[in-house]
Amino acid sequence: MKGTWQFRWFVLFMLLFVLFSCNGQISKENKSQKMDSVNEQIRKSTEDFLNRPIYKVLTGEIIDKTPDDQLLQVVFDNLSEKLPKDFSKEYTTVLTFSKPQQAVYVIWGLQAEINNGGFNQYYFNSSGQFAKMTPGALRLVGATKFADLVAKANGIFEIENKKITKHQDGTLEGFSKSYNDNPLNHFDDEFYKLYKTEELDKLQIEFIRKNKNDFIDK
Repeated sequence: MKGTWQFRWFVLFMLLFVLFSCNGQISKENKSQKMDSVNEQIRKSTEDFLNRPIYKVLTGEIIDKTPDDQLLQVVFDNLSEKLPKDFSKEYTTVLTFSKPQQAVYVIWGLQAEINNGGFNQYYFNSSGQFAKMTPGALRLVGATKFADLVAKANGIFEIENKKITKHQDGTLEGFSKSYNDNPLNHFDDEFYKLYKTEELDKLQIEFIRKNKNDFIDK
């Protein structure tokens, strides 16, 4: 179902939020009160996420009125609506997008996968099918350091493919085992550190604003 995996990332984020929010030495009573407050925030945020407007037709007016902190989600939702129910055609459908649309779509997948399970998960899941076009997409939005890193990771994945995938037999156990001594692992830390020097979301938001016409449904 469309949007299901997006919801999984959202739930994971909120769970991490709870853990960090309730960390520290506080009384049981205060902790209980804080948990109630956090639970209410999660409930409201979840409700807002599930009930967010999804535009099948994206206009310039919608883009202009959408706040920066919601713009990437709005654009990605719009692009996701263009995909057929048969996800085996995801790649060929994305190729019909404009280059700016392709950039936002593939970068979203890159971030979602790596922030959750690293490069190993990225290449394992369907987002990895866009790996070769992703460095170009990152450069298009101005994220040159991320582009260079992904290009290096792509090279290692191609060279070390047999070693990286030898345990990936379709089981969760096999996938978990594939992280052991995986040459991609050190790229994960580099990727996370890059957020301090290149504001990837901000670069994409500015890119969408500057190239608004490429995201408007004609």
